[in-house]
Amino acid sequence: MNYILFDGTVRNALLPFTFTRPVADIRVGILTIREKWEKYLGYTTTTLTEEYLMEKFPMVEMEENVMINASFFPNEVLSEMVQSLEANQAIFIGEEVIAFHTTDTQEEVDFDTYEIIEYTESCLRIENPWDIFAKNDAAIREDFELLTEGRTSQPIPASVNTIAPENIFIEEGAKLEFVTLNASTGPIYIGKNSEIMECSVIRGPFALCEEGQVKMGAKVYGATTVGPHSRIGGEVSNSVLFGYSNKGHDGFLGNSVLGEWCNLGADTNNSNLKNNYEEVKLWSYEKGIFAKTGLQFCGLMMGDHSKCGINTMFNTGTVVGVSANIFGSGFPRNFVPSFSWGGASGFTVYLPKKAFQTAKIVMSRRKIEFTEQDAAILEHVFEATKEWRKEE
Repeated sequence: MNYILFDGTVRNALLPFTFTRPVADIRVGILTIREKWEKYLGYTTTTLTEEYLMEKFPMVEMEENVMINASFFPNEVLSEMVQSLEANQAIFIGEEVIAFHTTDTQEEVDFDTYEIIEYTESCLRIENPWDIFAKNDAAIREDFELLTEGRTSQPIPASVNTIAPENIFIEEGAKLEFVTLNASTGPIYIGKNSEIMECSVIRGPFALCEEGQVKMGAKVYGATTVGPHSRIGGEVSNSVLFGYSNKGHDGFLGNSVLGEWCNLGADTNNSNLKNNYEEVKLWSYEKGIFAKTGLQFCGLMMGDHSKCGINTMFNTGTVVGVSANIFGSGFPRNFVPSFSWGGASGFTVYLPKKAFQTAKIVMSRRKIEFTEQDAAILEHVFEATKEWRKEE
């Protein structure tokens, strides 16, 4: 069967992270949503997403296709239901479609002609940017079971101090000595060829993905995910780094999400709690206003390729778009549009030509090419975000 993951109704609510990727390629837990579905289904998937993203994330459509709403996470029950779908059957939860089996082109789908199957079990779903960290605890636990079932961990080195070692899984090639791992509060997954340096203290749930790194003396609270080729240091709590991003120095990052190719300068700190303890509001691209999150703790949402200089201070509930460069003293405003250059004293436009030069250098350090597809996507984001960008 041909499985296609589509963005669904929440795509715009998940900006800035969906400016540069389909919903399916958001990382929550250990795996991206796409990786979760592919593990359960046993098949590769393609994507139905925004037109400007489709050259990099193409869709393969056949005569029969099962379309899956990428905002929903798979589990054993749901994946079995999806695999059992027959032509013109659809799985719904309330008013929202989870998956459907179609022989039509996507412009012709009419659910009034479908047999509707109600899904009544629980499942994880992301609908807002803050769900990525808020639901990371549950997602790590589910992914840990999925990835480790029937497998044996690499031995825990003798110098490692552990609590609940049965909840720790170490992949081949991982390096760790003289660290403390407390898995009594949740599982700890240490990915292939990753490294945890000496004197780091980590509480689960925690995921360190392939080639990730925890710097010396780091203090890490769950539920935190360090994506592939990412680095963390200092103090980190309930945060997700998608991949290829660095928070390598002292400073605090809490209740936050960093996309790919982000870098936080030394001693960068974010606030995750307002001084008056009130509910945090966060910039909504979809609504064009600061919208209520329902959360008391909410930190920094930073889109791909954005960076900040040393000693940067982020207010509670700050949203930074794609390819922003932030520096200087004081608190920058709590919504920094894409392709902004500056800080608390004001911003100018960070022109794509300069941003692309930096991206090429940064990506080449990890032996990854900045392609024409990448440039075209970022050019589109630059044009699409003009309305929020004003020189000061």
